[in-house]
Amino acid sequence: MRELRTEAGLDGKDLAAKLGWQTSKVSRLQNGKQTPTRADLTAWAQACEQAAAEGELQGLRAGLEMKQHHRSWRRQLAGGHRGRQEIAVRQTEHTAMIRGLEVSRVPGLFQTPEYARVIFDANAEFRGIAPITEAAVAARMRPQEALYDPEKSFRFLLCEAALYHRSCPADVMAEQLDRLYNLVGQRRVEIGILPFGTQLRRTAPHGFWIYDRRLVIVETISEELWLTGGDDLALYERAWEWLAEAAEYGPPARRLVGRARASLDPL
Repeated sequence: MRELRTEAGLDGKDLAAKLGWQTSKVSRLQNGKQTPTRADLTAWAQACEQAAAEGELQGLRAGLEMKQHHRSWRRQLAGGHRGRQEIAVRQTEHTAMIRGLEVSRVPGLFQTPEYARVIFDANAEFRGIAPITEAAVAARMRPQEALYDPEKSFRFLLCEAALYHRSCPADVMAEQLDRLYNLVGQRRVEIGILPFGTQLRRTAPHGFWIYDRRLVIVETISEELWLTGGDDLALYERAWEWLAEAAEYGPPARRLVGRARASLDPL
């Protein structure tokens, strides 16, 4: 952007005047302190009489957006798990409705401290990062306070397999399933279980969380995807709704959780 401006023989004040912007905006955009909108780039290219360069600028912007949407675990967890959990706290605070799908484990919002600790310990070992701290576990627990906020709602789907995957000792899993059993049917918390053998219009290849209608977070082994585009949001909302049609709720969901819990008891 700076090159286009200088090639046009304009300084920052001249360009700002042509665009009707504050000079500070020109400075922020060309110094990478503010992400330009598509309209900003179109206006910039036209003001510099370089309309042919607009396509290149838009391509650079798309690349920047893609980089911002891919958040590597290596970078996020460089200082341990606590920082990422603090982000989860803030996201929950600023969201009225969270919809989620978990394929192989209990969602963080419903986890017991011991279950969370085991998950964190395994993740730290897998990634070769600092061992889990009590502060990180405490941060994982903090968003759960929102479950009792009358201004918020939570709608989660769990594949039945998540009730059986043993990533922790039996006593920890039993306590976790007891907690989940007690949450089923609570006001403002809707938990649906996708039973083994049920017919699905759309399979569930991975978990994801939808924050209001503004953000989808998808977790992969190497990174998180933060998706904010309208097309992405619409697709994930549709996937969630299709899966929700096949889920069991209320007493049937409790029976499924109870059956998984009973499987942990010695014969």
